[in-house]
Amino acid sequence: MRLLVCLLLLTLALCCYRANAVVCQAVGSEIAGFLLAGKPVFKFQLAKFKAPLEAVAAKMEVKKCVDLMAYEKRVLITKTL
Repeated sequence: MRLLVCLLLLTLALCCYRANAVVCQAVGSEIAGFLLAGKPVFKFQLAKFKAPLEAVAAKMEVKKCVDLMAYEKRVLITKTL
């Protein structure tokens, strides 16, 4: 089993080394909203994904913790995208 995992990783490394690092616009927008937008705006932004209520509640719970970070640090994280 270990040999199989090693071969898989080696194959991926050799065949997929040209992957680009451009973030999809929708993903970037969702992450920026998660970091910078207020709770009502972000909840509206999540509605377009039609996620289950439990998933939305979990995401909003994590957003409470993220909102405790300094705004400047959240802006720095967003700029890296």
